[in-house]
Amino acid sequence: MPQYRPTHWSVMSVRPATFVAIRADEFETLFAPESRSALHRIGEVTFGGGEEVVEVPHGVADDFDVLVTSWSTRPFEDDVLTGGRLGLVAHAAGSVRGLLQPDSFRNGVRVTQCGSAAMAPAVAEMAVTMELALLRNLHTHDRRMQATRDWHRAGHGTLGHALPAARHGILGLSRTGLEYVSRIRGLGATRIAAADPYWDRSAAAEHGVELRDLDDVCRESDVFAVHAPSTPETRHIVDARRLALLPDGAIVLNTARSALIDEAALTAELVSGRLRAGLDVFDDEPLPADSPLFGLPNVILAPHVAGGTVEARHAQGAAVVEEVRRYAAGEPLLHEVTAELYHRLA
Repeated sequence: MPQYRPTHWSVMSVRPATFVAIRADEFETLFAPESRSALHRIGEVTFGGGEEVVEVPHGVADDFDVLVTSWSTRPFEDDVLTGGRLGLVAHAAGSVRGLLQPDSFRNGVRVTQCGSAAMAPAVAEMAVTMELALLRNLHTHDRRMQATRDWHRAGHGTLGHALPAARHGILGLSRTGLEYVSRIRGLGATRIAAADPYWDRSAAAEHGVELRDLDDVCRESDVFAVHAPSTPETRHIVDARRLALLPDGAIVLNTARSALIDEAALTAELVSGRLRAGLDVFDDEPLPADSPLFGLPNVILAPHVAGGTVEARHAQGAAVVEEVRRYAAGEPLLHEVTAELYHRLA
């Protein structure tokens, strides 16, 4: 068969052959019926097998134009992509860093990361949900009412706080960070500051955000939301010193990655009762049953489900289909990851 590797200015002369290295049940979760039909209309589709993980065969680069991957795809070395035909890897899940190596880009294969943008609204929505519950003491009211069935012991008469009155601080104006900003502004928040080395003040101001130094953001945050990628540079960037800068009673929201915050230092602050938190990510997952985070009245815990909505999953699959269509048509990709960008990914 002829070898095809379209660029952004060329159009494929035949329908692309796509290899889907995703477990069957996960594929059905990610790709709604209309997305499955659309993928088949674009070109020939072949599915890999596997009950737990799906291997990417070494011949994929010679036999297929597009490789579609997700969480159930086994990580592979860059030599798997070596060949004259394969031109695109479309990843339906989060970061591609755990899937392929940086040397993979040397083979001329383009990579698009479709999951992060699709999940960003859902992750931001979870952060706002936790924030509202903590501000209004919803979690404690529910726990006490369920346990005691007593109106007054459940907190009748206890006053919460309004979201618009809170000073908001954000670590990372990522896609998720911007989605979070959009939602809290829609609910009336006006005092929003953020720390992000890749933004400038004028660009942040266009989103209603004041760009500040991270220490200053911590000092002036009633609600501190983490939306940055986890990289060697950001590991424990929120350490015991920066946690101590947060005002008494401040809320810490982490729906990003646990490594951004020193979990031991945060746990100490939460056990003391000085801070409150909504946490969806942890150093050890599943969270060990003996974790001191369990049972704390000032903490809401979730089992790493912030990005998990039906709509987000379907958006991930739809984004893959659109990228494959664009690639086949010679149009610019929407979520392409370059070699330079790879090292900034989570």
